Amino acid sequence: MTDDTHHDTAVRLLQELGLREYEAKAFVALTRLPQGTAKEISEISDVPRTRVYDAVRTLESTGLVEIQHSNPQQFRAVSVAEAVTTLQSAHESRTESLREALERLSAVAPDETDTSHQVWALSGTDAITNRVQQLIDEAQQEVVLVLGGDSALTGGLVAELETAGERGADIVVGTTAESVRTQVQDELPAAEVFVSGLNWLTGTGTADDETQISRLLLVDESAILVSTIHETGSDGNDQERAVFGRGFDNGLVTIARRLMSTGLFTQGDDSPP
Repeated sequence: MTDDTHHDTAVRLLQELGLREYEAKAFVALTRLPQGTAKEISEISDVPRTRVYDAVRTLESTGLVEIQHSNPQQFRAVSVAEAVTTLQSAHESRTESLREALERLSAVAPDETDTSHQVWALSGTDAITNRVQQLIDEAQQEVVLVLGGDSALTGGLVAELETAGERGADIVVGTTAESVRTQVQDELPAAEVFVSGLNWLTGTGTADDETQISRLLLVDESAILVSTIHETGSDGNDQERAVFGRGFDNGLVTIARRLMSTGLFTQGDDSPP
């Protein structure tokens, strides 16, 4: 990647973290200088000199820039590590405030909906990962998880499975490859781990079907999540989507229970392990 690419990425991410465009550009410019005047910042950041002062004062108020009141004034950015910590703290504070505000809102109408026959769709790897971990966190009896690839085996997932096992839930993990099975067994020695017989998880074999099953999750025989990885999207990244349902009477859950039980059979055996 070129300097221009790194520069544009840094500016974009800073804006996503709450800085305005000129603030982000001024801060990125200062990270490239030991210290600088408004004129020097303007020259390498393309921020109008008259706007540099407003930008750096805002940056100083948020703890990202230091000001030396000389003539002319000198500015310098805090270290990258300190800046990242400051932004992380601010982001966490805002999200916590958002959570509290949303949770305190009064419901417009009471939730009397029967969810046992509903299936919902969810998109995005982060959102799906959070939902998987939430479901595992609720498990009391059993977690059956089939991984379509090793990318779904994250540290957070392992921690949630370990915690569920400590609560007394049975943990059963299926993989599509022996190498992944070994990795799972090493990280979750108390879990029952097997190589799934569901070979279609990684594709149907047809040229026009590039969809892969990423993860199948069944919790307490009542909640099911199935996620798939689709062909690369317009942004250059693979797209993960999932369907999710709760309730013992949910048809999706019933089908998944039987299907995953079939995957648990060992070859030549007529009963689950």
